[in-house]
Amino acid sequence: MSNHLLHTRLVFITGASSGIGQALALRYAQAGYRLALVGRRSSELQTWAQAQGWNDNTCRIYSADVADPASIVAAGTDCLAAQGLPDVVIASAGISIGMDTAERDDIDVMARTFATNNTGMAATFQPFVAAMVRRGGGTLVGIASVAAIRGLPGHGAYCASKAAVVAYCESLRGELRRSGVAVVTLLPGYVDTPLTRKNRYAMPFLMSPQAFAAQAFDAIAAQTSYRVIPWQMGVVARLLRLLPNTLFDRLLAGRPRKHRQD
Repeated sequence: MSNHLLHTRLVFITGASSGIGQALALRYAQAGYRLALVGRRSSELQTWAQAQGWNDNTCRIYSADVADPASIVAAGTDCLAAQGLPDVVIASAGISIGMDTAERDDIDVMARTFATNNTGMAATFQPFVAAMVRRGGGTLVGIASVAAIRGLPGHGAYCASKAAVVAYCESLRGELRRSGVAVVTLLPGYVDTPLTRKNRYAMPFLMSPQAFAAQAFDAIAAQTSYRVIPWQMGVVARLLRLLPNTLFDRLLAGRPRKHRQD
């Protein structure tokens, strides 16, 4: 690798095959970063990257299933060997499936959700933490959700997993305090992605992935520890958090539940 490339900033992004992850890849490319993109559908991701006109010096694709810790740790290790230590690592991969605790199969859905959204996030960060601490700099970004703030009917697995993302990132931030490594927690509201298009209810302040990525890029650059995007959803979330449980439950009565798995 040339000295020039070594001095060009590098971002490592999971879930880059679509949605938020792909929009973030585009935004970082616009800012002049080299890209390390991770997805399960690596051939599709490679085709998309080539369509952007990116060569191996600009972008490398790593095939991994974030739900498999060995797989995503291997992708991180390969990135270190091929491209060097990233400046920014974004754990964007996630799944959202409705569940019903009365259904036995949905317990497996919950386990899969936590494997992807939580264990997968920690495994994404793991290959880079010690090296970032030694360097004295770097940014780890966890993509949570505004759904972390209050539990929604039919969203038990997703809401719980995203609440766990917030708590995990907060713990990690405390562990890395004074190391020079920042931890940023982002909570998207409703973003127009394949995950949200099947929702059966109103989605206020719905934004495009590109609009989210632009605001996320600025929050990450500022090393903001916690940000709800867009800010309007942050206001709504705070109000919902303050509602007494009786009023909150009444407000959600009759709200359509999240689709369960097929």
